[in-house]
Amino acid sequence: MTCAVTCAELPNEILRPIARALPRHRVLGAERLEGGLSNVNYRVRLDGAPDVVLRRYARDPAACRKEAALLALLGGTVPAPEVLYAAPDGEEGLAPFAVLRWVDGVTFRALKQSGDRAAIAEAAASVGAALAAIGRHGFDRGGWLEAGPRGLAVGAPLLDGPDAMPRFVDQCLASPYLARRVPPALRDAVHALVWSRADRLTVLGGESRLAHGDFRKANVVVAERAGRWEVAAVLDWEFAVSGTPLADLANFLRYERGGASAVEPHFSRAFVDHGGALPDDWWPLSRVVDLVALCELLARERLPDDVAGEVVGLVRSTVETTHA
Repeated sequence: MTCAVTCAELPNEILRPIARALPRHRVLGAERLEGGLSNVNYRVRLDGAPDVVLRRYARDPAACRKEAALLALLGGTVPAPEVLYAAPDGEEGLAPFAVLRWVDGVTFRALKQSGDRAAIAEAAASVGAALAAIGRHGFDRGGWLEAGPRGLAVGAPLLDGPDAMPRFVDQCLASPYLARRVPPALRDAVHALVWSRADRLTVLGGESRLAHGDFRKANVVVAERAGRWEVAAVLDWEFAVSGTPLADLANFLRYERGGASAVEPHFSRAFVDHGGALPDDWWPLSRVVDLVALCELLARERLPDDVAGEVVGLVRSTVETTHA
């Protein structure tokens, strides 16, 4: 959903950044884009120029510098929005912001909801190829990515020491917020499952490929071009890490279950065909890897009840279908 703002109602928080970034163009209107749990995004209509996206960084001001550095790194190797202007330190009393070129298309989530299986399969293959391209960017070690005066760098790891992923899950399981949402028997089953794969998770934890960190269907824009559905842009790079592409693959396939999917095997097959590597047991292993992200969500203090219930259901399904 979007929320339209007429020109007369436009606040300075929209007008001033656009004036700084594109001083030769007049703003005709704007609409707030859906999502935006961490940041606020507006599609802005301009006089005499294509639409742009104004992205205001509300959660983490440092994310502006990081995203700008990542998009510069990706260049033409991965479909992603073009940065027209970035103010990572803010300007003239404005919080950090970036102005990005608008990308026409629909989210993969919206395409999947259309039920057009042929289009979904075609787009899914393009997404698999894009994920393989993301993983071709590597670093010298794993860890959180951050941007400083000298550019993009690898920061702290998920956790210091061995068995980082199982220990991180255990930290989440010990959270009082998660404990209120997840019954004891399910928490025990999650603990047993992740530790049963500790050796495999250690190998994955040693990988140092670029991973998007939030590779869900709503962050992938697809479009039909020359009669074929393909990725137009991968959005929202603020959670990118140096790690394993399997985490992104697991996120994208989080809601895919059984053999009736229009996404699989098109997505994973294209990922491999374009250079991505998957072990023979990648499917159950990816489910275990996704538990890291799901438990982190459930350990947050603020999480809407309906979202929490949905995530608990995913955790339960993973435990029931993946044996320790």
